[in-house]
Amino acid sequence: MRALGVGLIGTGYMGKCHALAWNAVAPVFGDVARPRLAMLCEVDDALAARRARELGFAGSTADWRALVTHPEVDIVSITAPNAVHAEMAIAALEAGKHVWCEKPMATSLADAEAMLTAARAAGKVAALGYNYIQNPAIRLAARLIGEGAIGPVNHVRIEMDEDFMADAQAPFSWKSAAQSGHGALDDFGVHAFSLLKVLVGEVAQVMADMAQPYPTRPLQEGGARPVETYDIATLLLRFASGASGLVALNRCAWGRKGRIFVQVFGAKGTISFDQEKMNEIELYTTEGRSDLQGFRRILTAPVHEPYDRFIPAPGHGLGFNELKIIECRELMRTIAGEPAHLIDFETGLRIERTVDAAARSFREGGWRAV
Repeated sequence: MRALGVGLIGTGYMGKCHALAWNAVAPVFGDVARPRLAMLCEVDDALAARRARELGFAGSTADWRALVTHPEVDIVSITAPNAVHAEMAIAALEAGKHVWCEKPMATSLADAEAMLTAARAAGKVAALGYNYIQNPAIRLAARLIGEGAIGPVNHVRIEMDEDFMADAQAPFSWKSAAQSGHGALDDFGVHAFSLLKVLVGEVAQVMADMAQPYPTRPLQEGGARPVETYDIATLLLRFASGASGLVALNRCAWGRKGRIFVQVFGAKGTISFDQEKMNEIELYTTEGRSDLQGFRRILTAPVHEPYDRFIPAPGHGLGFNELKIIECRELMRTIAGEPAHLIDFETGLRIERTVDAAARSFREGGWRAV
């Protein structure tokens, strides 16, 4: 059987992250075959050729449709802007390729539904780029919750804050255009929903508010353009389990670089996690002497799989790119027909339905079923 042939669309922030994962997955894990880096696509031929040399791809093109139909490509990594995810993923699936598409799945529920329909018809693996759930610290938190370490979960809160759009004078970009989606809610807030899925379960109802801290942004050529998305979103949640929740999202939070602060409250304790300190969790339980109770800091270590595949010593820490390597391996296991820890298009559509319900709640008011 030939090695898996990879096609990569886009080589920006996440494109490079995918390329590093495809290059590293075999030497890190040793239980998957080294992929063939078959073809890379960028916006023009010169850039595509240069990126192919830098990232180790055999061929390059400026035509993404040529990539998704190329006979040497078995799986397509899609890291292009949000608005084109659906078109590219559906074309790749219809061409008989597996798909690894970055989040969000799409910029509308209808597009996400069409993507899932295409995946079902093709019978191919279709996965989404939710690498935060691959963190050994998050896996440990999920296991502790599943084992009942903090008792039945009754409430969860997630605060997700970054400051990449905090400057009011930053020029208008595609992230402020309606074609990119709703804004903070789906541009990066979907990561919060992926964590809720693995830690707490299904969201049943949502009520949401969104805000535009800067109604206009300057244009490079002068003048200004109205902002069409919402950089702040706040959601109340009700889970199928009966637990309640709150998610607060802000792309304009000065000083916050990659903060995803998670608190899961149970009948017998609490677990907390902060993505800016991504190699640790804090655990509080009511067991033992009351005068010695307090939060216990747990650093990730080789006992927290698959940390051991990267580093043999505890406390040294993994990074964002390592999480994508773990996700890549889970993807390859799924293609091989093995059980894996991954968010596929089926689960991804549930996340998109949560996004859609939140957007409808903001427009219409009140609680909305997911």
